[in-house]
Amino acid sequence: MAGCVTFHYVPSSDSALPSTITSLRNQAIARLSAAGITDPEVDADLLIGHVLGQSRGEVQAASIMAKPVSKADAADIDLLLARRSAREPLQHITGRAPFRTLALNVGPGVFVPRPETEQVAQFAIDALRSMPDAEPIGVDLGTGSGAIALALATEVPHARIFAVENSAEAYPWTSRNFAEVAAPNATLAFGDLADAFVELNGTVAVVISNPPYIPANAIPRDPEVRLFDPAHALFGGPDGLDVVRSVSATGLRLLRAGGVLVIEHGELQGAAIRALLAADGWRTPATHRDYTSRDRATTAVHP
Repeated sequence: MAGCVTFHYVPSSDSALPSTITSLRNQAIARLSAAGITDPEVDADLLIGHVLGQSRGEVQAASIMAKPVSKADAADIDLLLARRSAREPLQHITGRAPFRTLALNVGPGVFVPRPETEQVAQFAIDALRSMPDAEPIGVDLGTGSGAIALALATEVPHARIFAVENSAEAYPWTSRNFAEVAAPNATLAFGDLADAFVELNGTVAVVISNPPYIPANAIPRDPEVRLFDPAHALFGGPDGLDVVRSVSATGLRLLRAGGVLVIEHGELQGAAIRALLAADGWRTPATHRDYTSRDRATTAVHP
């Protein structure tokens, strides 16, 4: 089961702490690389910048110029590097997760939005923009941090966006992000997606969901997912498709004729989801690849 993990960190001694951004950055990259971090340079720059209040570019410029770093800042960065080396998500450490044009609040209890979901959101954004409605309605089922819903609301300002989340642990993060972004066309509700927004039945233009889709007996490969993401947001029953089935049923209830359904899923689930949607009566189910050429989302049209 995924969940929060507490680690105890032993800080480096003052004598071992680097005195310049150059040496600090080089040590950070080596340390994160040894821990198996995929993009150690990016994470090193972001962690250093988080403590120093600098952008990635400013950190890199300071490194080139060998600017000094105080012992206090070096010690703080050392602590963050220890946490990241233990595979605590970067976004939990900084408290923020970038998503398209947004920077969202995240932490224990809420799923950290991923870059690949930005492309999935684009399908919904394009669909909303293509609708003839003066105020097309979009619904995000299982919004988590609110990433998809808030992206839709801010990038398609003439649309009305509704989002629902049923996790008591995630919802405080969702509420905080909705309050911070303050999109006037976005509405958030707490509850189960199966009976969400009955007042919108038959009027919605686009329904999108990034549901839990990992099969119950599967073990997530990445420690950041396995140890820190909430199980509620990961596992979707024996075949991973339990919540997808509910999304299909709710989408049929909410969407009007010609409305578009968008579902994010795992790279091996496209064929099964297309078959599921076809059996439910959806038209033209199609699976789309992400930038790494992996199946990432399936769309369909309301009959």
